[in-house]
Amino acid sequence: MTYHAKYIPFESVLRAQRGAISDPAEQAYSLDSVVYRAPDGGLLDVAHDLEALGEKSGAQWRDLFDARMGARNYPDRSGVWGKREWVLPDIKDEHILTLGEGWTQLLRAPGLEKALGLKNVHVKQCGHTHTGSFKDWGMTVLVSQVNRMRALGVPIAAVGCASTGDTSAALSAYAALGGIPSIVFLPRGRISIAQLVQPIANGSLVLSLDTDFDGCMALIREVVDAFPIYLANSMNSLRLEGQKTVAIEIAQQLDWEVPEWVVVPGGNLGNVYALYKGFAMMRDLGLTDRLPRLVVAQAQAANPLYRAFKAGFEHYAPVKAEKTIASAIQIGDPVSIHRAIHALEKTNGIVQEASEAELMEACARADRAGLFTCPHTGVALAALHKLAASGVIGRDDRVVVVSTAHGLKFTDSKVAYHRGELSFPSGLANTPIDVAADLGAVMDVLRTRIPT
Repeated sequence: MTYHAKYIPFESVLRAQRGAISDPAEQAYSLDSVVYRAPDGGLLDVAHDLEALGEKSGAQWRDLFDARMGARNYPDRSGVWGKREWVLPDIKDEHILTLGEGWTQLLRAPGLEKALGLKNVHVKQCGHTHTGSFKDWGMTVLVSQVNRMRALGVPIAAVGCASTGDTSAALSAYAALGGIPSIVFLPRGRISIAQLVQPIANGSLVLSLDTDFDGCMALIREVVDAFPIYLANSMNSLRLEGQKTVAIEIAQQLDWEVPEWVVVPGGNLGNVYALYKGFAMMRDLGLTDRLPRLVVAQAQAANPLYRAFKAGFEHYAPVKAEKTIASAIQIGDPVSIHRAIHALEKTNGIVQEASEAELMEACARADRAGLFTCPHTGVALAALHKLAASGVIGRDDRVVVVSTAHGLKFTDSKVAYHRGELSFPSGLANTPIDVAADLGAVMDVLRTRIPT
């Protein structure tokens, strides 16, 4: 069976959901086209041939995906490319650029469950991948498609992105793997050293700009219109095709059961729609029987979706994002705002926010339970704490928290927390104790600190 995919206007998705008749003049685009927006300026979506995919039963798809789960060879060994019929069905193996993304752990943390008063919490470790963030899941798809397009003779000189750190790391790694030049626009002084060094090490042309992420994004949108750079930000819906496999992987790891809740940090908001799309495809093709409720967690300093949610989604306005420790989601005008609202409406979802103190305390609680969380995951965990405390999320509900990056990328914030150097008290601060290299002195500390 041959499967195909194409770009369609996202507005077409919304009309189809409302039961509107398709417009025969509605334009579709090949995935080999350099196109990011519909003629009306709206976003595009990758549409798959669900009728053809539906010729396999849900059980057959589950069996196929499970069989690839333990594959020894690439691309099947990749958690993304093991679902390639649902991702980029037309691509050849020779054009796929993979760094082993996907198949990250879905962890239970009993200590965290106890702290939250819940019985069934899982943390999906999306940051335990090659460049240390969930962006790898989408970037393997986008850069592989660029690799295919360049082989077909499409004039693409480089791939480029605006980034708060993680996108640039993923882009630079996959571009380097394929020998494709890459360019990244970074907001000067607003990302961690660990994030800055990744695109530098992978050979990207790094432009450090005196603006925030929204300013970087506005500038690169102008640049790609004037120079043959292929845009790698989540405005480009190819990335979401890889990121939606996180949802499929979660279901697989739960023996094809869907959790009651999935909690995800929200910045540019493409990941929210990607998760919805993955869960919706599984339901529509018979692999699962329902959707989870989505919770989007935003930093209080950058919370346009939260404000829109509180207004019943009747009004949305960008905000000026203030500085937050959760720097990767310090975005005041998210590209995928309408995609995210659609996902929340279809899943009866919720938006919650977290202050700087709340997100760092949530990180510290999780770390005490054996995890090592990034501040963006801290935002999600803080939202979960609030919803559990208020009874919105029930004690027996199964919850999956999407952890978006590795904590080692954000050690500066952890060091500042445990040193008590932040603008709020560190309730779980744990500082090293200076002690003489003497048995008696060490024993004195142990007697006071370790119960026997």
